[in-house]
Amino acid sequence: MPTPTSTSLASTTTTSPTASCTTAVPGKYGYVPPDACNAYWAFSPSFAAAVAFSTLFGILMLAQICLAILFRKGFCWVMIMGASWEVVAFITRALGAHHQQSLAYAFVSSLLFLLAPLWVNAYVYMTAGRLIWTFHPEKRVCGVKALSIGKYFVWLDIFSFIVQGIGGSMLSPGASADTMKLGKNIYMTGLGVQQLFILLFIALVVRFHVEVLRYEQTGTATLVNNKWKWVTYALYASLVLITMRIIFRLIEFSAGTDISNPLPYHEIYPLVLDAMPMLIAIFILTVVHPGLALKGPESEFPSRKERKAEKKKIKAEKKARKRERKMAKKGALAMDTSYEHQQASREELMREDIEMGHRI
Repeated sequence: MPTPTSTSLASTTTTSPTASCTTAVPGKYGYVPPDACNAYWAFSPSFAAAVAFSTLFGILMLAQICLAILFRKGFCWVMIMGASWEVVAFITRALGAHHQQSLAYAFVSSLLFLLAPLWVNAYVYMTAGRLIWTFHPEKRVCGVKALSIGKYFVWLDIFSFIVQGIGGSMLSPGASADTMKLGKNIYMTGLGVQQLFILLFIALVVRFHVEVLRYEQTGTATLVNNKWKWVTYALYASLVLITMRIIFRLIEFSAGTDISNPLPYHEIYPLVLDAMPMLIAIFILTVVHPGLALKGPESEFPSRKERKAEKKKIKAEKKARKRERKMAKKGALAMDTSYEHQQASREELMREDIEMGHRI
């Protein structure tokens, strides 16, 4: 691994209205100090560590692909995307370790590394929604339908993804100090929003867990497959690990990008507090795959075509009931009219009989 001692500084200095920096002569593998104008990395990336993490994430990605095919779970493409982004992030970091003057490697590695966890987060949302649909007798929690829970939280995750993506792209190497500051604030906002959604989601999952356990104890529902508990615990663990990673990033960026803040300038911190938690989270959701609990067509949300047909059926049933009530009302009215007519006829006959009697 190259060290700062292998670098010499050029004689020219670039000055801006807010800060000045010195363009350094690249050393081995293109390394320059992080405060140099031509520095694209905040540290000298470790080639060995990048290869190790890209290999581990690659193994998990392949395992997720195989399990998605084995259990026939189409929604697992989301987790596969998350793992693949981590793989590409560390492959480009490995390449960047030996080509540290390449802006493309630095930018792609940094952006994918920051955004990959959002795919894992969305996968957790989608899995929980299907658990509620499959195992909760009412198919809803806190009055919210299982189908809506997954949909709403995934859209919220997409919103957080967009915010963090905007902020992360502004944190590209070589950006001005003002742009970096704005990007940092935007990215931190996206992180805060993501964590807020996670806390709300955890509350819903806990409620689901408690209610299904109560249904089992009272005999209201009998669940043959108890592996839903394993998957639920795996979701808890994954959310805790994602939260750990978010807290690290919030602390890192809130402390500023000055050289006195060690977090951005030592690779060990993001590897241990970002890459490792995500690696463990994906590993847990690979070992305790949702397909262990979500079995059969009833574990999947109905398709749009099926939902549309169901809505038409419900609408037709409502119309039929309304028509029956109307017919029943008309029938009752007709019976009342017939009864009144019969009564009138009887009274008329009685009057005629009385008149005949008087005549006689």
